[in-house]
Amino acid sequence: MPQDVKIPADNPLTEEGVALGRMLFYEPKLSRNNTISCGSCHQQSKAFTDGRALALGVDGVPNPRGTMSLANILWEPALNWDGAATSLETQARKPIENPTEMHQTLGEGVSKLQQTEVYPPLFRKAFGSSTITQDNLLKALAQFERTLISANSKYDKYLRGEAQLSSQEIAGKVLFSNHPDPTIPVAGADCMHCHNEGNLLFTSTDYTRGAASSFFNNGLDSNLKDQGRFGVTGLESDRGKFRAPTLRNIALTAPYMHDGRFQTLQEVLDHYSDHVAKDSPNLDVNMLTTTNKRNGTQLSLTAGQKQQVIAFLLALTDSSFIQDKRFSDPFKP
Repeated sequence: MPQDVKIPADNPLTEEGVALGRMLFYEPKLSRNNTISCGSCHQQSKAFTDGRALALGVDGVPNPRGTMSLANILWEPALNWDGAATSLETQARKPIENPTEMHQTLGEGVSKLQQTEVYPPLFRKAFGSSTITQDNLLKALAQFERTLISANSKYDKYLRGEAQLSSQEIAGKVLFSNHPDPTIPVAGADCMHCHNEGNLLFTSTDYTRGAASSFFNNGLDSNLKDQGRFGVTGLESDRGKFRAPTLRNIALTAPYMHDGRFQTLQEVLDHYSDHVAKDSPNLDVNMLTTTNKRNGTQLSLTAGQKQQVIAFLLALTDSSFIQDKRFSDPFKP
């Protein structure tokens, strides 16, 4: 994993802070009717997603977008589909207070916790005071979320010399990493432009250029239903762009895309291979002209090549991550 870890100086990871953050992550008192927690939409068994196309809040109202995985967000400089949050400390407030999510002010959540016997002593251990504050609550959540590191998939073991990839997985890795060129016999799936294999996170994050390079329009629609990053920046060049999610544990995080429109990885590969909307506003340049066929208009992977890419993606599943007791609900046996 990347060695460049940026942790705020005013919120270092401590054993007490992480333990408190884990409890808060699964604490339903942070929702208006005490029925859901952060862990309701970020379920460990699904690599901290929820299996829904659109996340559901306390009133059963769907969120406009699906739940993103929290794996390896320690390294992410911009969070959410549109990058609206730039730190874990600021990000957590939004789902807690959003009417379509947990629908409760952070101050009300703090008041509930202050009245319990459990939490004041835990805050004292973590932050030196039994008076619970909004800032310390957010800091504890951020500490726990920074520990959600997934780095033990079959592919990781392959890199460490502890396992071998199958011929299908190797072929998929080659496709994943190759840019298509119809003048040569080696095909490319062009995945690496938006899902960087080199940083081992398989996200769009570019640590040399910053968060601004991390958003793409991947040609889902000619007429945009969701304006994406534009809603944050107001820049026409950001209209229809979204953060590319991590591909780690991608087999566990269906359905796919910001609106959950694709149920399977096969549908995802079909889209990138054969159905990219070339007239979509701000379509990423790497999707505009890439093809494996002379005079082709789409990427045009064969059925076998799609299966090879999927085989490689399945090798990114980290079963130890979804079974790690350090990340599980502490209120359940």
